[in-house]
Amino acid sequence: MMVNTDSMVPMTEANQNFSRVTRLVDQAGLAVILKNNKPRYIVVDFDEYEEFQAAREARRKKVEATADQLIAENLEAFRELAK
Repeated sequence: MMVNTDSMVPMTEANQNFSRVTRLVDQAGLAVILKNNKPRYIVVDFDEYEEFQAAREARRKKVEATADQLIAENLEAFRELAK
């Protein structure tokens, strides 16, 4: 994931000046909070979060549907292996 370095904020600064973090989110769409100089947390606008959750749920449903299909297509083989 490529992140604009201008949207990175050290944990100490985020803790002391959270309004800066919210301004970054408003301007750049997200803020990355660093812990021990490594990206640790992402703060995003709530609408962005809802879109992320919807995409994640759609992906989960697709994986489950694919798994169900594979099981249905190979049920005979699974039964034979279970003997």
